[in-house]
Amino acid sequence: MLKDSFGRIHDYLRISLTDNCNFRCSYCMPVEEMEWMPQSKLMSKEEILKLAETFVSLGVKKIRLTGGEPLVRKEFPEILAGIAKMNVETTITTNGVLIHKHIQGLKDAGVRSVNVSLDTLNREKFQKLTRRDQFDQVWNNILLLLQEGFRVKVNAVALHGMIEEEICDFVRITEKLPLHIRFIEFMPFSGNHWNSQKVVTAAQMLELVKTEFDVTKLEDQKHDTAKKYQVPGFVGTFAFITTMSEHFCGDCNRLRLTADGKIKNCLFGKEELDLLAALRSGQEVIPLIEKSVARKHAALGGQFSQDYLKADPDKIDNRSMITIGG
Repeated sequence: MLKDSFGRIHDYLRISLTDNCNFRCSYCMPVEEMEWMPQSKLMSKEEILKLAETFVSLGVKKIRLTGGEPLVRKEFPEILAGIAKMNVETTITTNGVLIHKHIQGLKDAGVRSVNVSLDTLNREKFQKLTRRDQFDQVWNNILLLLQEGFRVKVNAVALHGMIEEEICDFVRITEKLPLHIRFIEFMPFSGNHWNSQKVVTAAQMLELVKTEFDVTKLEDQKHDTAKKYQVPGFVGTFAFITTMSEHFCGDCNRLRLTADGKIKNCLFGKEELDLLAALRSGQEVIPLIEKSVARKHAALGGQFSQDYLKADPDKIDNRSMITIGG
């Protein structure tokens, strides 16, 4: 069991399979030209599975495969199949553009829930944001997932100047489609030009939704990061991930393993321990995992004030989102 100094038990691991992506979303990676990690610095398929097994032996019950975009990794099917044998809940986060090529593999691995990142329902805005003209492919794959019986969560980063115009459109599609739309408050990472004025809070978004819909608050489960709502009579739901305006660190059960084998005990934490180097040199990795968990801060990686309006992005020491993993 992995318990930190605040009594939080960590049984959920997010593994980044690659720092590469076939989209170029500005809030995820710096606008500047990215340099991808050389293959030699990335975890191999065998190393990913070995480390995953170690975490499972320590009590991890859920593993999410992320990127970058996890589906651009050639060994994704083999990695997914290997994780599926570990008797854990397995999920993925993807931008959705390649999902049609992996439907059967996801089924065979017992995946029941897929998170798809989609920040706009407008094709032109999508192309501007991602620098790719692939909205139709992503949307068709979301519908395909629903058709094949998957639970689909759509993650939309609440980008100031865009979400205000579209939030009711997102909620409206839950009338007929059993989608679970999750609006994520804009968070600070290296190179994404964050400032507090760009944050549209959950409270502000909810007020916008209420201008068009009656809403009902749904019950949130233990470890939920999203505060869930539904329009009465609609088949889908919507929710807000309130990382900036109302953090949920007190109930955190998550750890992250970056594509280059570093353990991060918090999305915002600057401290990393190199599990891959230890594994390759024949050292025991369990003491490093336990050390990382023990060092976890009470909230927000100890990096900035719990009042996001006082956060100074220039003083936050962290990676870009693309190199952390979604």
